[in-house]
Amino acid sequence: MHEDDEICLCFHVSLRKIRAYLNREKPPVASLISECLGAGTGCGWCVPFLTHLHAMHKAGREPDLRVSPEEYARTRTKFHATKQRDPDVVTRATQGADDASAPDPT
Repeated sequence: MHEDDEICLCFHVSLRKIRAYLNREKPPVASLISECLGAGTGCGWCVPFLTHLHAMHKAGREPDLRVSPEEYARTRTKFHATKQRDPDVVTRATQGADDASAPDPT
């Protein structure tokens, strides 16, 4: 994803904002990313992705997701309809993560 693409679509929190928050605040746990403009506190769609971004930051890597913003938004719409995540999208978006940091796709 590009820096200005939104990770939290409910509150319009971009990857750039999340990266800046992680660098500035260095939260010890992923759930504290919610302090970044409420990221992850709306529908819950982005929580596994925020967890992945936090794990990448903790590992000293540039937080990123390997999925297009269009596919990300499209699968979020499907999640809202079915309340189930597409595990393939979660896997593709977070590939390269350590096993311990891989989010639960449910």
